Amino acid sequence: MKKIMILNGAGRRNGNTAELIKAFTEGAQSVGNEVREFYLQTMNIHGCIDCQGCARANADANNPCVQKDDMAQIYEAYLWCDVIVFASPIYWFTITGTLKTAVDRLYAIQRKLGLDHSSRETALILTAGGDDFSQPIEWYSKFEKWMKWKNWGIVTATGKSYYNPDGKNPPEKVEEARKLGASIH
Repeated sequence: MKKIMILNGAGRRNGNTAELIKAFTEGAQSVGNEVREFYLQTMNIHGCIDCQGCARANADANNPCVQKDDMAQIYEAYLWCDVIVFASPIYWFTITGTLKTAVDRLYAIQRKLGLDHSSRETALILTAGGDDFSQPIEWYSKFEKWMKWKNWGIVTATGKSYYNPDGKNPPEKVEEARKLGASIH
């Protein structure tokens, strides 16, 4: 059994990203995994200010950032989880700002733990109105390799967009997300 944290960077609570997260969660729970999702859009998370306060010897190991906001909940889940799933629609060719802000703030806990003490596994879920997923996938690939995390996989789906307002995730992509969740063990 794995403990899975999902960082949901979607702007719409019930959009295409949410549909893939739901399928992923169903798959993950069907094999006994525990899942905690954070809908970042409603959380109070400030951007990293690169003050290096997290590097101080007296920084709290459980909440090392000098900024005290909702990131404390994510730090707690980070210490709890084995797997981190990044989920986002594509805005201007990359992940949403809300997800990027949370990822940037993971630096504080990563800095406190050190790379050798924070082995994690990861997956990526992306939705878009178009079909160019290259930029967020390149970011993710570099990120997970640098962190030395195990990559369980990537699900991408083209659905609703400005140009296709009635679009839905293709059923095979929903099933792909469910299978990805069930493959984590």
